[in-house]
Amino acid sequence: VQLVESGGGLVQPGGSLRLSCAASGFTFSSYAMNWYRQAPGKERELVAHISSAGGRTNYLDSVKGRFTISRDNAKNTVNLQMSSLKPEDTGVYYCNARRYSSQTTDYWGQGTQVTVSS
Repeated sequence: VQLVESGGGLVQPGGSLRLSCAASGFTFSSYAMNWYRQAPGKERELVAHISSAGGRTNYLDSVKGRFTISRDNAKNTVNLQMSSLKPEDTGVYYCNARRYSSQTTDYWGQGTQVTVSS
């Protein structure tokens, strides 16, 4: 199983970034996908969620209207389009695959750094 994030970097406030996560080694279309982030000294928080078929999304209140999560089940990828970035969006962003059955199965990527600074 692999989840490989890409697209992080340094961006000025008000700028945009697009994060991508390429999945392999499991049945991608059976898993809900999430983007989490962790800022220095803070707990990891759920930023965006998309259901396995892509029909339902949810967002952290502070990113609503600025971030958009999407997935392509044919390509086994999930993306996070981030715009109007703020310094408080800085952190390591992690791709997560989750399936709920008799037990919860979680897979995690290694994370990609996003720094919003002038």
